[in-house]
Amino acid sequence: MVSRTGATMAGGRTATRPLVSTMATVVGATFLLVGILGFIPGITTNYGDMYLAGHESGAKLLGVFQVSVLHNLVHIGFGIAGLAMARRVVTARTYLIGGGAVYLVLWLYGLAVHQTSPANFVPFNTADNWLHLFLGVGMISLGILGSRERAGG
Repeated sequence: MVSRTGATMAGGRTATRPLVSTMATVVGATFLLVGILGFIPGITTNYGDMYLAGHESGAKLLGVFQVSVLHNLVHIGFGIAGLAMARRVVTARTYLIGGGAVYLVLWLYGLAVHQTSPANFVPFNTADNWLHLFLGVGMISLGILGSRERAGG
């Protein structure tokens, strides 16, 4: 029998990678990719209007999501953290649930702060706000559901 990881355990059984670790790897890799794509002209429209931070940044990833250098670097850092934390079940679960909670806070922050306010330092727009809600709920769900496999197995 071949496992997802290909590792063989004592007694001839193969080790399978916990679902929560796989999910954290996928989420982390996605954040890393999105952060990198934010620095690629063409994929990011109005690239010349990208600021270090702040709502004045006119750059938009895929022409939809407002980004800045800081925003892209945060995605890259969040992606690297996810890849590192995916190695262990407990840290993978923490990454997904904790990261999801962070995104829900960002969603609430986006609702409370006007998009042209100096407090919009990330920056974000309406599309970002909806994405933050989706990411928050999705990551928390993945962290909980992915951990159930381990408890049930």
